[in-house]
Amino acid sequence: MNEQSGHSRRDFVCAGIAGAAALVGAPQVVTASRTSDEVIIGEGEYRFRVNHAWPQLPDNYTWQTTHGVSVDSAGNLYVIHMGHGDLTDHPTIFVFDNEGRFIRAFGEQYYGGGHGIELRQEGTDEFIYVAGYQHIKTIAKLTLSGEVVWERNAPMESGVYLAGEDKDRTKKRARDRFAPTNFAFADDGGFWLADGYGSYRIHRYDKDANWLSCFGGPGEGQGTFDTAHGLWLDERGNEPQLVVTDRAHHTLQTFTTEGVYKGTISGFEMPANIDVREDLMLVPELFGKVTLLDEANQVVARLDAGRPKLDEESDLRRNPEKWTDGEFIHPHDACFSADGDIFVAEWVGSGRVTKLTRV
Repeated sequence: MNEQSGHSRRDFVCAGIAGAAALVGAPQVVTASRTSDEVIIGEGEYRFRVNHAWPQLPDNYTWQTTHGVSVDSAGNLYVIHMGHGDLTDHPTIFVFDNEGRFIRAFGEQYYGGGHGIELRQEGTDEFIYVAGYQHIKTIAKLTLSGEVVWERNAPMESGVYLAGEDKDRTKKRARDRFAPTNFAFADDGGFWLADGYGSYRIHRYDKDANWLSCFGGPGEGQGTFDTAHGLWLDERGNEPQLVVTDRAHHTLQTFTTEGVYKGTISGFEMPANIDVREDLMLVPELFGKVTLLDEANQVVARLDAGRPKLDEESDLRRNPEKWTDGEFIHPHDACFSADGDIFVAEWVGSGRVTKLTRV
């Protein structure tokens, strides 16, 4: 979550509620039931069994603000967390099999700044794309075991960054600074990058990670952003479109693949990232919910039982003893598994990765 762009938390709450009112008739799926030792959230077609402690992290490792999740073709889950700023040899990326058992760890170089992670199939191989923010200020492509294929710093050829930003390693946030957050993949082998905490621009790269172009920047919406945090290529309609989470405006914005603004989808509360599977789009929202939308971008499920507690408790993210099973605190990223289950990483101090198994 981090900064809130100069607005108060109350401003965000009010704006989110006002936006939600625009979704007339949208189902608010808030039920949580307990059967024996199971907690199930949702209703109708969208009911999920909740396991808030699914990954089995070895005792010699600890979470520090979980940020991103992604699944490979074998069903293994990759989790990136911020990493301990004072533990330079502590990995930021952990890998678990489809039963939640630990496999391996790597990514020590991103300590203190691990943020975005995505998996991509390229020919017969799969690769990890990592975005490091804070003092890291880099993006990278890795093998599944963590070997670096390439790394890139701020794209100075874009003309939007302070001189020397590609070599700078301070944590300062500004619109002429580079603080990348998440990736989306293009069909031509290239990718888009959200500079979500820096310039608020979306950068386009080719398949060899050469910078091509950018769009966006700070503004009031309709093609500009206030924290362009997450993004994904949506190919559910007749024409593929890029969807970007305009987080502090509580909206999603849609664009052509060339970066031309198409429209805005309102009614969220700090949407953080996106994933798409078949006809569903998945949107984790930092204010305590996970949302599913159909191919017409109508809300079909909101798993949001945690929101009332966010209003009642201060600094809930640092007090796990106050958390309740079946309630989210701050969903920061979420992804589908191949069979339609959902993994959720939350922006909480001790880290939390939840598996939602579809019932």
